[in-house]
Amino acid sequence: MSETINQSELEARAARLVDEARKAGADACDAVAVTGVSLSVDVRDGKVEETDRAEGDDVTLRVFVGKRTASVSANVLDDPKALAERAVAMAKVTPEDPFSSLADPALLLKKFPELEMLDPTVMEPGALAELAMEAEEAGLSVSGVSKSGGAGASWRRSGVVLVTSHGFSGAYMSSRHGLSMTAVAGEGTGMERDYDYDYRMFQEDMEDPADIGRRAGERAVRRLNPQKISTRTANVLYESRAARSLLGHFAGAVNGSSIARKTSFLREKMGQRIFAPSIQIVDDPFKPRGAATRPFDGEGTGGPVLNMIENGMLQHWFLDGATGRELGLEPNGRANRGSSGTSPGSTNLTMQPGEKSPEEMMKELGEGLFVTDLIGHGVNGVTGDYSRGAAGFWFENGEPVQAVSEITIAGNLTDMFARLVPASDLDARYSVAVPSMLIEGLAIAGE
Repeated sequence: MSETINQSELEARAARLVDEARKAGADACDAVAVTGVSLSVDVRDGKVEETDRAEGDDVTLRVFVGKRTASVSANVLDDPKALAERAVAMAKVTPEDPFSSLADPALLLKKFPELEMLDPTVMEPGALAELAMEAEEAGLSVSGVSKSGGAGASWRRSGVVLVTSHGFSGAYMSSRHGLSMTAVAGEGTGMERDYDYDYRMFQEDMEDPADIGRRAGERAVRRLNPQKISTRTANVLYESRAARSLLGHFAGAVNGSSIARKTSFLREKMGQRIFAPSIQIVDDPFKPRGAATRPFDGEGTGGPVLNMIENGMLQHWFLDGATGRELGLEPNGRANRGSSGTSPGSTNLTMQPGEKSPEEMMKELGEGLFVTDLIGHGVNGVTGDYSRGAAGFWFENGEPVQAVSEITIAGNLTDMFARLVPASDLDARYSVAVPSMLIEGLAIAGE
């Protein structure tokens, strides 16, 4: 494979599978063909440690025989007929699923939006190594940094094709660039490490490598000599990096699969206010150069931009065709494709920023906890109970005064969402994009 991806070849491969599945007895079917090439370079102490290049082709065929369905995946399509026959044979012996089928033909996209998703820039190992070394050098230059934890740069180009037996055929290509650096500060048992990174669709949007390395070094130094704090109730300000997990918990709770299974603490909250009236949360599959931008979903439909939270009120679930049918609702183009079929999920999910910077919030609060890292997965999706290990900084008079670690933050997400206040520092680079977030009066378990 070269860096140039032949979309017509991918489409022909998927169409051949669909044709063979119909001949084998499938009532309906679809095929996804994915191809990609990626390159990554890792450096440490100014030397290249590893260069990795990967190329891959994958195809997944999903067939329907009555209300029964099965999926088969392969890396090499040597025998489309045999793959199709195997999928149909599997479907005939699986339990019936009354909600599984192809998308409603009326919802299929006929015309695709023009989206800027493919960077023509092709990265070579030498160029990636230079970027990583520049980031590492900047991190090591920070006073207090004792060693490098390594730096890495990466590039990927991929192509996706979806073909269905009821008339849909679509394809798109996308690119990804990444750069990260990890710095270590201190010595012996007192060492602390931290990192910084950037991840973009276009190389020209990437941050300066020196800035990434410098921030990694500064973050590591700030973590030195952490202390425990006593158990208390305090105001907690989540740094944007840590706050993304809060929006992730929201996304999981409004996923149609969780609603259908009755495993979401928000399943009775549609149309109700769950955030403050100022909170707006938008899911946009067409966000320019967004990390999860796509012209169509995993079923060939094109979901609209969704105002998930408008004026603090819950407006939508994330729905694919199956969960929409199970819940008696219209699907909204949020199908993500996996090896066994589709499942609903978000695209570019963004909490809109507030009016005050984190620094202004800290000054107004006087004292509290500024969380930079979270540990563990202590969230009960059914009840909303929340308990996460955390590290960060205790601030007084609006200024950080002490690194803290080995503490636990606890609460309930229903109550936390109701009291959440976004800062103004929206980090819009990632598929879950948030500013820093303040939640007053959370329980902190320490010494």
